[in-house]
Amino acid sequence: MTGLFITLEGPEGAGKSTNREYLAERLRAEGIEVLLTREPGGTPLAERIREVLLTPGEEVMCADTELLLVFAARAQHLAEVIRPALAKGMVVLCDRFTDSTYAYQGGGRGLSLERIAALETFVQGDLRPHLTLVFDLPVEVGLARASARGRLDRFELEGRRFFDAVRSAYLQRAEAEPARYRLVDAAQPLAQVQQSLDALLPQLLELYRG
Repeated sequence: MTGLFITLEGPEGAGKSTNREYLAERLRAEGIEVLLTREPGGTPLAERIREVLLTPGEEVMCADTELLLVFAARAQHLAEVIRPALAKGMVVLCDRFTDSTYAYQGGGRGLSLERIAALETFVQGDLRPHLTLVFDLPVEVGLARASARGRLDRFELEGRRFFDAVRSAYLQRAEAEPARYRLVDAAQPLAQVQQSLDALLPQLLELYRG
C-alpha cells in the first residue's frame, strides 16, 4: 500500500501545528496510522539545520545559503522519515514542505522560481504531496498571533512587505493548481477552522482508500 502525503502550509500564526494535531486525531479515529512531522526538521540532523535557519544571528545569511539549507534538511527528512512512512502505507501530515520554499524563498526573498524547481526535482524526484492545505489569513493577524507566542525567530522578524509577498505566493500557487490545494480560512475562530477540516475528511479518506 502507498500512503498519503498531506502538507499544511501558511504564514506565521496560521495555526498549522494545532490543526495538524486535530486532523491526526480525526484520521486515527478512522483506524488510520498517521505520522506527524515538520519542516525544516523531522530528523535530528534536519532539526539542527532548522536551528541554524531560524535562530537570529549577527551574520546575515545569504538567500542562496538559506535555500540550500532548506533543501539539505528536506533531503534528509525525505530519506529518513517521509519516504519510509509512505512505503508503509501511513498518512504523513507535514507542517510545511516545498510550497513554503516557493513562498518564503521565492516570494519573500525573490529567488528564481526556476532555481527552486530545479532543486525540487533534484531532491524529491517525482514525489509531491497528494494534497496541500493552505491556512490563509491576513498578514497583520498572523504577525500579531506570532508575536503573542513570545520570542520571534529569524523569519518572523521580517517586515510586512516580506509577508505580503509570502501570502501572495501561496495564493498564486493554490489558484494555479486547484486539484492539489485546499484553502482554509485561518482567520476564523479555531472551532470553525476545525469544522472546515471535518468537511474535508471524507475527501481525505477517499484519497487514502482509493
